[in-house]
Amino acid sequence: MTVHDPAPETRPRAGRREWIGLAVLALPTLLFALDIGVLFLALPHLSADLGASGTQQLWVTDMYGFLLAGFMLTMGTLGDRIGHRRLLLAGAAAFGLASILAAYAPTAELLILARGLLGIAGATLGPATLALISSMFSDGRQRGIAISLWGACQFGGAALGPVVGGLLLDHFWWGSVFLLGVPVMVLLLAVGPVLLPEHRDPGAGRLDLTSAGLSLAGILPVMYGIKELAAGAARLGPVLAVVTGTVLVALFLRRQRRLADPLVDLGLFARPGFGSVLAAMALGSAALAGISLLTSQYVQSVVGLSPSAAGLWQAPTGAGMAAGVLLVPVLTRVLRPGTVIVWGLLASVLGLLLLTRVGATGGLALVVVATTVAAFGLGPLLALGTGLVVDSAPVERSGSAASLAETGNVLGSTVGLALLGTVGAAVYRTELGDSVPGGARETIGGAAAVAEDLPAEAAAGLLGAARDAFTAGLNIAAAVGAVVLVGVALAVRRTLSPNGAPPRD
Repeated sequence: MTVHDPAPETRPRAGRREWIGLAVLALPTLLFALDIGVLFLALPHLSADLGASGTQQLWVTDMYGFLLAGFMLTMGTLGDRIGHRRLLLAGAAAFGLASILAAYAPTAELLILARGLLGIAGATLGPATLALISSMFSDGRQRGIAISLWGACQFGGAALGPVVGGLLLDHFWWGSVFLLGVPVMVLLLAVGPVLLPEHRDPGAGRLDLTSAGLSLAGILPVMYGIKELAAGAARLGPVLAVVTGTVLVALFLRRQRRLADPLVDLGLFARPGFGSVLAAMALGSAALAGISLLTSQYVQSVVGLSPSAAGLWQAPTGAGMAAGVLLVPVLTRVLRPGTVIVWGLLASVLGLLLLTRVGATGGLALVVVATTVAAFGLGPLLALGTGLVVDSAPVERSGSAASLAETGNVLGSTVGLALLGTVGAAVYRTELGDSVPGGARETIGGAAAVAEDLPAEAAAGLLGAARDAFTAGLNIAAAVGAVVLVGVALAVRRTLSPNGAPPRD
């Protein structure tokens, strides 16, 4: 990664301790990806066991991301004040406890609550790891490599998650996938105090609780309203939620301009490329998350693979993104960062266009190739974009800057799950029509449940129609994602500076 370093000779280079510390920070990074990947696989099983409705299934997937995004800005700034190592370890302990609650949740409602607690605890982890990397690696080139390795661990976890989760689901109940977080967090708590330095802003003022409340109160209703409207709930409630949230976000931003020590430094958006890269990362994350949800269901419910087999077939997606991230330091030696990002996005567009050609039969190999190409192409955007955002802020405010990058990615992923997921669901319902039983029109899992009570010929007909309808939804959602990424590529090409990153103060 190319990083502007105005005085490289004054920047001390990281040694063995820092690189070992980076390995420690990979633990919560891996867990982020593991959590999402295994949830997609576990969703059909927990839904059947807990009797979760289609709406409850969406809340199981969305609640984590909603609260993760809602609290991340606050947690990033809180880490600048109390210390990022302290916040990281506290969040790790809370995450482990919430994972146990999720694993043994007896009802869908309690599982949704546990997912919310996981989101609050998880909000401490991402900004803290990035801020600690920023403080441990002050040399620009080393910091770029460290961030690329951090990103590769995250997406390597995405490849590992479905494999491990599938094996667990083949031999244990669905709650076992949530217990993956417990040993990871115990290990982090054991070695973190020894290997990680403490890092905070000694001149930071008090945390502005009003700003923290406004950020949460603004993000949550906007996310809720978007999800409901995307699901076809054309009611006054979701519209009012979006309007109310938007007003609260505007009040939050207005307050930040007036504070001497704001929760979010809006001056960062004046940096070249800062705002455009944040938006690009959010939209790229949205496209990939939404498509990952649909393809995960495709390989299980349409192709009919077992959870472990589905996990193995989906592993190349995470590996593809990890490869795209790891190639960044090499590519930026010969190409401008903006050029690397744009070409990567065009590769992702190609992958999504391939998904529009997938059929209800014989499409497994094409799905794997297409999603791997799409993920590989997004790797440079996420690696270089994260580096740009973190390097835009003084090192003492790196937690706040890191929280912006993480919040953008999480918001994007959450919106992508809601919007592309509901696009696929809307097409599914339209394709099936009104002639099938109500439960079958909700989800393809519901169609399988209804088919169990039908005669063999009628069951085969219903399942065939459901598979065709679901695949049509996947095709259209992929086309929507491709259009979005074309727009992102054009915007990045027009707005990102040639060298890709502003200097650090």
